[in-house]
Amino acid sequence: MHANNEVGTIQPVEEAARLAKSRGVLFHTDAAQSAGKVPIEVDAMGVDLLSIAGHKLYAPKGVGVLYIRQGVNIERFMEGAGQEGGNRPGTENMLGIVGLGKACEIARRDLGLHADHMRRMRDRLEQELLSRLPDLRVNGHPEKRLPNTLSVGVLEIDANELLANIGNRVALSAGAACHSGEVRISHVLRAMRISEKWARGTLRFSTGRMTQTSEIEKAVNIVVGAVNQLRAKTVMRK
Repeated sequence: MHANNEVGTIQPVEEAARLAKSRGVLFHTDAAQSAGKVPIEVDAMGVDLLSIAGHKLYAPKGVGVLYIRQGVNIERFMEGAGQEGGNRPGTENMLGIVGLGKACEIARRDLGLHADHMRRMRDRLEQELLSRLPDLRVNGHPEKRLPNTLSVGVLEIDANELLANIGNRVALSAGAACHSGEVRISHVLRAMRISEKWARGTLRFSTGRMTQTSEIEKAVNIVVGAVNQLRAKTVMRK
């Protein structure tokens, strides 16, 4: 993947593509997370195939793109008619395609503006959480990351219990799941060798083009309040 979907780290795709090419191997990258947030140049990246999900850059849901470098031949997705250059039969979603085309046009035109805004909102969120919550740390690369993604770990807090406390007031996802009393840490956090006491309290935030400072402040107040409430409850249990 071009950028990790959990922690936002931008991967060294160019380096990996060069390595693959030196061995005669075709290289595909999933750019669903990065499209519309950071520059994407297939020639500079050296990839043979690249995929994009429309809804990640404000296009309609249910439409995407598979870029195929000229001269690269892939197997048919399924048998049938000859749509999509003979690769995928079926009537094209024209409304979705037009919407995605327009979304890409807007994303390219305003990429710097949108990225700067998302980064400012993300950084404000990060700074507020770090200043108000002890025992909190940021996951992922501090610089080589998407402008909109923030992954934080709260020490010895169960993120799923925290999300239940927050409810639908803030849209968040957890980095660990609990099934039948067993905590399952995401493969990403395990690969980063983040210990369970931090990983089980991992939360992922995302900012967007329309995110406002007032929403950041509201989210911080809700999350900080929920963490403090959960910690107080834990102390009472002990």
